[in-house]
Amino acid sequence: MRDNGAASVPATAASGGCDGSVIERSWETPDAFTVIFDRYADDIHRYIARRLGSDTADDLMAETFVIAFQRRRRYDPAIPHARPWLYGIATNLIGRHRRDEARRLRALLRAASLAPGTEHGGPEDGVTERLSGSSHSALAGALAGLPARYRDVLLVIAWGELDYAEAAQALSVPVGTVRSRLHRARTRLRKALAAAGHPTSTTPQKETDHG
Repeated sequence: MRDNGAASVPATAASGGCDGSVIERSWETPDAFTVIFDRYADDIHRYIARRLGSDTADDLMAETFVIAFQRRRRYDPAIPHARPWLYGIATNLIGRHRRDEARRLRALLRAASLAPGTEHGGPEDGVTERLSGSSHSALAGALAGLPARYRDVLLVIAWGELDYAEAAQALSVPVGTVRSRLHRARTRLRKALAAAGHPTSTTPQKETDHG
């Protein structure tokens, strides 16, 4: 679930029209692109911060929108929603920091294993909640052990809240590849959590098939 108060303004609900029309307008009126920034900057920052931390997120969020602005003429204005496009750019930038992300997850694993606490919910809740406590530390370790291509699919769906088709667009892969990688990611997480003493019949949400 998205954090309270964090939901994006629907593209067609905000003034200025759908994302595609705004981006097309920005081809000749560059200032129009600020509408896209205003709609999605907070969500993109939150997604990056969850993966790399707030300090890195400040820079990469800004870079995401610089790149998007530079590439705006390549955007197909027939595509009404720019979220997948922006998450794809952000995820590619995160890809430059794979080692930092893995170190961050392992640090969360070490810190959580040393901190006493009471769990509220199963291990799978840790993907959409702050990673803390014993089962969440196991999840952090499991995420750190995933191949990058699996982790990207899992987290762009769980933290970016994209559906399968949007994730495919963001990551420039077929929908079938999204399904396959997500299945493999979930399978690996189940095994890792079970090995850490936190067996679960489910994996990080979303479980719902979006088609």
